[in-house]
Amino acid sequence: MTELGKKKIIIAIDGYSSCGKSTVAKEIAKQLGYIFIDSGAMYRAITLDCLRAGRVTNGIVDLAGLQEHLDQIRINFIFNPATLHNDICLNGENVELEIRQLEVAQNVSQVAAIGVVRRFLVAQQQEMGKSKGIVMDGRDIGTVVFPKAELKIFMTADPRIRAQRRYDEMVAKNEAVDFEEILSNITARDRFDENREESPLRRAEDAILLDNSHLTREEQFSWILEKVEEKVKNSCP
Repeated sequence: MTELGKKKIIIAIDGYSSCGKSTVAKEIAKQLGYIFIDSGAMYRAITLDCLRAGRVTNGIVDLAGLQEHLDQIRINFIFNPATLHNDICLNGENVELEIRQLEVAQNVSQVAAIGVVRRFLVAQQQEMGKSKGIVMDGRDIGTVVFPKAELKIFMTADPRIRAQRRYDEMVAKNEAVDFEEILSNITARDRFDENREESPLRRAEDAILLDNSHLTREEQFSWILEKVEEKVKNSCP
């Protein structure tokens, strides 16, 4: 049995929006037989709930209304046999596609910056990680959710490259999108995430930097799997 098969660890992947964190995390979890938890999808699901209920107006969140309603929000993941990945459900409804829409992307940073929302979801995420053998991506996984994670990776890429990737992804889904609008949204989210008061985006001191501006997905997978093997080997007695 390989070292990877003997011991399971927590892999925390943080970084900027549209860096492909979720794509990489899903594939790494699949190859390792780990559970993938998309923390960003959890914040997007709450954002979608707010939009549906009219609790976001011109980027301003109705905090009182959200706080009153928060304990009625149920978020869980279900396995999708078609994609071999977990889809997110909001109050029993599969919203995996809806949370990827631009309107949600334009408002998720504001919702995710709210302290009560972060505490609500962080508690759930930490509970999910108790058995280890998970890969989770987001903005504060290595700094707040799992500060003792065995492997922390911080992903980044040039903003225009990230915008192009997002643009191509949405065009492939036949969505009407504008490149400059996507680029503006990405740079605005970067500024907001870095400067928010609650759990700002930061690279953990022990996180390994992965700039994937010019790396293929396969190259990223191989690089991360090498880091996992190193961590598992060094942590084994």
